[in-house]
Amino acid sequence: MSSPVPPQTLEDGQHERVQSSFNDVKVEEKPDTPEIIEALDATKISNSDTLSALSDADNPLFIPNLTYTQAEEAKIIRILDTRLFPWVLLTTFVLNMDRTNLSNAVSDNLPEDLGFTTDTVNLGTAIYSVLFSLACLSGAVVCKIVHPARWIPFSMFCWGLVTMSHALIQNRGGFLTVIAVTEGGVIPATLIYLGSFYRSTELATRLAWFWGVQNIASAVSGLMASGLLQLQGVSGLEGWKWLFLVDGIITVIVAVLTWYEFYLPRNAALTKGGIRGLKPWFDARQVRIAVTRIVRDDPSKRLYEQHVHWADVKDAVTDLGLWGHLLITAVGLTPTSPLGVYLPSVIKTFNFSVFVANALTAPPYILQCCTSVLFIWHSDKVRERGFHGVFGATWQLVGWILLRCLPSDASKGVKQVLYIAALIVACWPYTHPLNIAWMSENTGSIGKRTLASGSVIFAANIYGVWGSQIYQAKDAPEYHTGNTINIIFAATAVCLWFGQKLYYNRQNAKNKRVWKRLGDAERKKEEMEVENKGNNSVLFTFTS
Repeated sequence: MSSPVPPQTLEDGQHERVQSSFNDVKVEEKPDTPEIIEALDATKISNSDTLSALSDADNPLFIPNLTYTQAEEAKIIRILDTRLFPWVLLTTFVLNMDRTNLSNAVSDNLPEDLGFTTDTVNLGTAIYSVLFSLACLSGAVVCKIVHPARWIPFSMFCWGLVTMSHALIQNRGGFLTVIAVTEGGVIPATLIYLGSFYRSTELATRLAWFWGVQNIASAVSGLMASGLLQLQGVSGLEGWKWLFLVDGIITVIVAVLTWYEFYLPRNAALTKGGIRGLKPWFDARQVRIAVTRIVRDDPSKRLYEQHVHWADVKDAVTDLGLWGHLLITAVGLTPTSPLGVYLPSVIKTFNFSVFVANALTAPPYILQCCTSVLFIWHSDKVRERGFHGVFGATWQLVGWILLRCLPSDASKGVKQVLYIAALIVACWPYTHPLNIAWMSENTGSIGKRTLASGSVIFAANIYGVWGSQIYQAKDAPEYHTGNTINIIFAATAVCLWFGQKLYYNRQNAKNKRVWKRLGDAERKKEEMEVENKGNNSVLFTFTS
């Protein structure tokens, strides 16, 4: 739950603040009862001797033999879900509101106002994707140095200024320059941050909300755009410039409030002060439970603030499972690139006005939030990932087939059918958070997981380089060729989800065979090295 903090990493005065929180509360250990949650109930590494051997000298908040009830743990999760997680959702809401406004601006004749075509928009989107992706890789590493509670609000403040600067664009060159300054790095930092507060079995559903709120932000952005774009001519500014200005101002305000001294806590022991309240969220015992339950879920999180090492880089590069997740991301999300940029424009071709077209982008995004959360909640409930991913990818495939094969006549009655087809495509159960949670569960050390988080967000944006070229001006307005390409990518994604599940099942079977062949001395050695080996250990069980 909290990022376990080694004493030597605490800033001046923080160690005293942490220690004083324990001095204020008398900690009473609970007696053993049938409700006690034992260490191995949630951990993926099934060896109690290994877990008990972990030293609490590195992290005084981790108590190896601590016992606690389900009610105590549920209370901690409830506090996190009502105090911490909503603010994290606010940051991602603002992020996607700023990222979606480009599609709204394009529908308001941004290209024509600046003197370029759809192809220039595609080029700008490709540049954006490259720089955003690179920032994701570097941002994941940097946030481990400066801490996510600092990096997230700092990044928000920067992209808020960049969003406002879009109102200064005067020509094609300005468009390409400003759009290249991106928000990259904040998403992997958020994934790392949430992983320090939630167990792996709790993360997928919350990631579904994380990306689901992005869909709601896209819906709100569409509704805001339908109003703000009507400010055309006020103070001599185009409507789309007003859109960028308002979104940017909102972002800067939220960024300042998010700074770790005001709201976003560094860890569970430092939740007092700022706009968080005069009292800490947790008492001393709850802080210990918060940290201990996370370490029991994944022993490598005992030193959650450790930095990335070259050994982690080598381990990540040679992990075939990680490459599978990156392929699923880059291929499966490619069709969302043209849809995200041109959805209002596509709806506009169904003979709707620009204001109605932007408003009609709201229902698909809201529906996708609902389908995604329910879809991933069920995946968490049954503890299955692969077939759920296949289901989501198949839904998207069916939607693209409908959009490609339906008649393109925009006469009365037909345009409603076309809108329904676009609705099906846009509200598919978003598989990206499921893929990230699956990857996180099956990744080893903290350093490797940090690189994996940056890499998967890299893949989730680099596809924009080729995805942005799918819809070409010569293919408008029906985009038959583009939709055919989307069908190919969606079908490939279905196969990749199947392949990833098969790979993990085979790895589990292989580990069982190797374990059976080991002698007692070899088994003891493997148990002692399990934390360092992570998912390379034969004791590691992959989620499939």
